[in-house]
Amino acid sequence: MLLNKLSIGQVVKALSGREQGRLFFIVEVVDHEYVLISDGKTRKLGKPKLKKVKHLKIYDFISEEAKQMIISKQNNTDAFLRAQLTKLDQRI
Repeated sequence: MLLNKLSIGQVVKALSGREQGRLFFIVEVVDHEYVLISDGKTRKLGKPKLKKVKHLKIYDFISEEAKQMIISKQNNTDAFLRAQLTKLDQRI
């Protein structure tokens, strides 16, 4: 279904739940129905949120910097994710 469109570091917006209206990065693609998302603030990389793909608005933007930091699991990634999403929130 959408699995081939989803990638680590891709920006998504939650359409339902407590996170409704907030931007996140995809941290991991679990299967065709679920992904793990993180924003570095309420959902940190250490404990990302499992979310159904149908409850997300998927943007075409993939941050290569965020993707590399998520894959390499560097320590300061949460602060970096927050900063990137703040910049993107103003543009989207």
